[in-house]
Amino acid sequence: MRVRDDSFRRTMERHRQAATQVRNGDPTAFIEQLSTRDPVTLFPASQPAQTGWADVSQAIRRVASIYSRSSVVEFEVVAADVSGDLAYVVGYERAASSIAGSAAETLTLRITQVYRRENGEWKLVHRHADPGPGNAGADGLREAMRDRQSEEQSDS
Repeated sequence: MRVRDDSFRRTMERHRQAATQVRNGDPTAFIEQLSTRDPVTLFPASQPAQTGWADVSQAIRRVASIYSRSSVVEFEVVAADVSGDLAYVVGYERAASSIAGSAAETLTLRITQVYRRENGEWKLVHRHADPGPGNAGADGLREAMRDRQSEEQSDS
């Protein structure tokens, strides 16, 4: 699908690169794309929903901590549009990634993201990611995240 707005198309490419970095254990670029102005929300594939920049960015750090050795994330856009200072994209993210040190396997996430233009730059204000039906790769992701959350609670 062709995205009409050049600046938003560049934002989507930066997102693909940032998603690849997350799947290689580095959340930095992804977190830099988040708005720091509320509302900011996250409905992740493997954790409870989060609201507010601090909780959303922590959830991104947590998921990045279990990923490694990922291929480049492929981003298939199903629909995207821009209207004024809001934009959205719906699509699929695919990459073969190692989760919690396991052998790399392909994980496809269905994603919906909403962006807000802030000071001339598109910032992510909402992300919903889920594996969809029958996606076995997501089971390992969910299990690893449960283990990570248990470790964090034990350390508290």
